Parts: sequence; structure tokens; C-alpha cells
Amino acid sequence: MMKISTIVAASVIGLASGGVYAAEQSCSTVKMADPGWSDIAATNAVATFLLEGMGYQTKIDTLAVPIAYGGLKDGLMDVFLGNWMPAQQGFYDKFIANGDVVQLTKNLDGTQFTLAVPDYVYNAGVHDFADLNKFADKFDSKIYGIGSGAPANLSLAEIIKKKEFNLGSWKLVESSEQAMLSEVARAVKREKFVVFLGWTPHPMNVQFKMHYLTGGEQYFGSAGSVYTLTRKGYADACPGVAKLLGNLTFTLEMENSIMAEVANKKVSNAVAVKDYIKANPAVLDKWLEGVQTIDGKDALGAVKAKL
Repeated sequence: MMKISTIVAASVIGLASGGVYAAEQSCSTVKMADPGWSDIAATNAVATFLLEGMGYQTKIDTLAVPIAYGGLKDGLMDVFLGNWMPAQQGFYDKFIANGDVVQLTKNLDGTQFTLAVPDYVYNAGVHDFADLNKFADKFDSKIYGIGSGAPANLSLAEIIKKKEFNLGSWKLVESSEQAMLSEVARAVKREKFVVFLGWTPHPMNVQFKMHYLTGGEQYFGSAGSVYTLTRKGYADACPGVAKLLGNLTFTLEMENSIMAEVANKKVSNAVAVKDYIKANPAVLDKWLEGVQTIDGKDALGAVKAKL
């Protein structure tokens, strides 16, 4: 009887572990969203390097923020590393507060995200949102934002619609992140007045001598955080990936370093991430603590072997 019981117990354990392995196999491709932002491209590249070292694959789709949230709600996307708060408060209220989308963990703290100006504009007296309209002619009454549908653009459009800070006659220019920064670069070269959406972490903070404006805290907050989102039920369905995502946190220095290498050395995010990890291997210890590969082995050794 003892031998039979032992055999049965071993079989049950084997079936259970096989079930976990099968479940993780069904999660073998992690579908991630990228709104076309440099910081999310960098953090997605970190996640991709780790996941591929663990035996997973990633599929990254470039999606506007509202589409990314809708994809998470509908189960078409698995992960979004770019829930900037409080800038995305409206999306939090619509998707996360009611449980349609899960806010898994905070992955970055101490962010800034609001309107910014070059140093020569700041030195001319533009320190606050309320100062902008005093120089409306110099600015051509234009604010340069990012892609259409981005939460920050919605906030800026609301400011204009409500005629806050006497900006009712101003125009929001929506474009891609890179197009916005190209416009800023042209203005800086000529020392032309320009006001644009700025944030940190981002290499723009090194590329330009710039200052963030006060006064917009009601819409953008004074300082913020970034959170990792998943579709509802993902942590239960794919616990191995969820464990990694729960551990995956970043710093401003880390993200700025990776993005600066991409911008300055013209390398891919994948190369910049690998270079950063090689130079700072201790980050793997925290990220991979208690994490296993897709087939149940120690993730730390597997990922280190990819360096």
C-alpha cells in the first residue's frame, strides 16, 4: 500500500507540474503595446531580453494609448508598461478602477510630464502656464504635443477648450514624438519660442537645455509614477511572466542611460539594453528573484547565459 500511495502521489505531482508547464507554454508569446514613445521602447526592450532568455517570445504592437487600453480590456494585448500617472487618470478611471484592466505594479517613480520650454524662453520670463499667453505672438499661439489620442494631448485640448490660462485661442499641434522633437530642435537652433510636451525619463532632457513649467499640476500632477498593466486574469493564467513583471522596476538613470545610447550611438534598443545589463549585472538579481524559465528552470542562469 505504501508503494502504491507513493506512486500515486508522484503521479499527481507530475500531473500538477505538467499542468503548470502546459499553462506557461500557452503563454509563450507575450503581447505588448508600445505607443511609439522612446521610454516604452526601452522598457519593452528590457522585458523582451529577459523574457527571451526565459524561453518566451514577445510580440510588440505600436498602438495609440486608447487602443492599447482597449486591447487589454478585450484580451487582445497582454501587457502595457506605460501607465503614466496622473497623466492617464482618465484611462485609469475608465479601465482600471472597474477591473477591466489590472494595474500590476509600479515600475518607475519620480517622473515629470508637463509642458516645457527651452532655457532661453524660460529666461525670457516663461516659468508657468499662466505666462504663455503673454508671449502668444512669439509662440504663434501653438503648443506642440505628441500623437493624437494621447492622454496628455487630451488634457491640453481640455485646457484650450476651457480657456484655462487664457489659452482659448491657442492651437494644439499633434504629431509623433519624433516629429515634435524635430520641431523643437529646429526652434532651438534659431532660438525661436516653442512650448512642447516634455517628460523625464527621456533623452530630450540631455539633448535640450529645457525647463518644465509650473501651473499645470491639476492636469499633469507635480511628480508622477509609471505602472505596469495587464489584461484581466493574466497573472493567474501566466504566473511565470507575471512574477517577472512584478519584479520589473526601473530608475530614471537607467532609462535615460538606455535611451541616450540609442539616440547618441544610433544603436537599437536591444543593443542598448544588453550593454546596460552587461555594465550593471546586479539588476538581474532583483528582476529575476524567484523567477523561472518557461520550462521551470532557474531564470537567472538562463538570462545570464544570453549576455
